[in-house]
Parts: sequence; structure tokens; C-alpha cells
Amino acid sequence: MSRPPAAQSLRWLLDTNTLSEPVRPRPNRAVMQSLLRHPDELALPATVLQELHFGWLRMADGRQRLRVGDYLHGTVSQIPVLPLDAAAARVQAQVRLHAEQRGRPMSYADSEIAAIAIANGLTLVTRNTRDFEGQPGLRLTNWFEN
Repeated sequence: MSRPPAAQSLRWLLDTNTLSEPVRPRPNRAVMQSLLRHPDELALPATVLQELHFGWLRMADGRQRLRVGDYLHGTVSQIPVLPLDAAAARVQAQVRLHAEQRGRPMSYADSEIAAIAIANGLTLVTRNTRDFEGQPGLRLTNWFEN
């Protein structure tokens, strides 16, 4: 894993659906432009790194698996990875409780991603904004629509 740059330069926390877009057969142009426009402002939660690696490890041998592996070990490995630290863990408990109280329980992975974004003051970039909406302190954007 790469060393995180100064925290003040980070702005965007990437969800799996955004970070995996470059290896799709026809990547979304708006997402690609946004990724290229903000290379030093991007971070990813450890949860997303795990999801990407798990998906890659499950792939059948072939060109696509090689392509995804090259992307993970090349490009993705250069992006700072933020852990679920003590501060984020406390926020995650609040996120899960708030979602439960609203009658919209959140998956553990999504609550962890949201908590890491909130605890680090970053905007979460996801296509699945509906899964995260309504969480106090969570800023969201969807580069697929922008």
C-alpha cells in the first residue's frame, strides 16, 4: 500500500463501482474524466480494496483477469488506502444506528465506507447514492451523472 499524502490534499473517497470503472469494457466518460482530473485528491477505504481484490481473485484465468490484476497492482496500488480506525469505528456505530432507526439498514461494508468518508471529511463518490443518502455528515457525489 502506498503512503497517504498530506490529509489536506485528499478530497474524494472512491466506492467500488467508481474505482472499478476504468477496467470495464466501455468505461463511463464522465467517471474517467473525473478520475484523471483529481489524481492527488483520491483515496479509497480498505473495504473497497478488499472488494476489488476478492473480485479479481474469483475471476477465471484469462485476459480480463490479467487486465484487472495489472490495474490493481499498478494504478490502484498508488491510491492511498484509509483504514477503519478508532474514530471511523465510532462513526460507523452511529451510521448503522441511524440507518436502522430510519428503517433502512445498511450493509456492514457500506456503513464502514460511509464512516471512513465522514471520519476523514471526504466526499464519497459512488453510483449507489441511494444506499448512502440521509446519513448525517456524509457528503455524496455521483460522477456517473456529473
